[in-house]
Amino acid sequence: MGYYFDNAATTLQKPPVVAKKVAEILSADAYGNPSRGAHGYSLNAYQVVDEARENLKKLFHANQNYEVAFTNNATVALNEVLKGLLQAGDHVITTSWEHNSVLRPLYQLETSGITLDFVSSSSVTGELNLAEFVEKITANTKAIVINHASNVTGNLVDLSAIKKICREHHLFLVVDASQTAGVVSIDLSDEGIDALCFTGHKSLYGPQGTGGVCLKKDLPLEPVLTGGDGMQSFSKTQPKRLPTLLEAGTVNVPGIAGLGASVAWLLENPYQSNDLGELFVTELQKMPEVNLYGDFTKPRVDVFSLNIKDAESAIVSDLLWSEFEIATRPGYHCAPLMHEALGTADRGTVRFSFSRFTTKAEVVLAIEALKDLAQR
Repeated sequence: MGYYFDNAATTLQKPPVVAKKVAEILSADAYGNPSRGAHGYSLNAYQVVDEARENLKKLFHANQNYEVAFTNNATVALNEVLKGLLQAGDHVITTSWEHNSVLRPLYQLETSGITLDFVSSSSVTGELNLAEFVEKITANTKAIVINHASNVTGNLVDLSAIKKICREHHLFLVVDASQTAGVVSIDLSDEGIDALCFTGHKSLYGPQGTGGVCLKKDLPLEPVLTGGDGMQSFSKTQPKRLPTLLEAGTVNVPGIAGLGASVAWLLENPYQSNDLGELFVTELQKMPEVNLYGDFTKPRVDVFSLNIKDAESAIVSDLLWSEFEIATRPGYHCAPLMHEALGTADRGTVRFSFSRFTTKAEVVLAIEALKDLAQR
């Protein structure tokens, strides 16, 4: 149909095992409601969900002090963690890199009495001013909430530096791994991250409507969503034990099964850079009409934002689709503060994002299309 470069929103191509596993769950007449019975149908579903949890723990190198709770996506996971952890009077430090899945819950909590500070970023490269993290810590600072990689520039945050700050100042660290889970190695074995929120439908190559959080079992959370747990029916409150604390109601068994299959595939096929991002950047930097945003001297994911001269990002993206069948994402990418920092709040950017299934031929075609538009 076309050439897909919107993988930072949702990966289009999935490993074949994903669809096979989802179809198996839906067609086998063997999978009931997990944790809602002692019969075989319920136990089958429980086993599938449990296998997916264990696969994710392996992927993130999480030890016995962590548990995985499933949600619909990273947005729900971040809402559950932030609203369950933060209380009136708490101070939180976050950054100009953040997606609205972090910003809007924090703005909502601000109306209930928490206070916020934002670490700024460079107007040239978008790089975070790391010194500001320590400068903004106060007596009531409780947590740092940070995006592992910007979904606008593709740049990675220095997580080791942030972990060190949190350890030294006894702060919780909540990480949004939406753009990195599955493509960047994430190691929780040092227990420097308290909650790692992820989504299934991006670089984990799972179905849409899947995601969750890998979090420390002793993280002091109050439940945001309450309901059935299948066990303590006479309790008036949500059981505190994870993952039940964050999994009120029936989980998405077919979706989680598909996610578990994709993560198992990732464990067997670790990501290896194919240098297509380097090719893309090198060729675009030869075009004076193209503005690329980000720092290309440091580790990053294959997410690239650009503009051509003074053209509106929506017009460029529409031309890429209508004339070349190239699918990109124009606009603000749900990251308004990043665009304010980069000076692109007036028109946004055109975002190209690759997956491990992106081919060199597709990248070359995208380069030629941009060259064509730039020369007009």
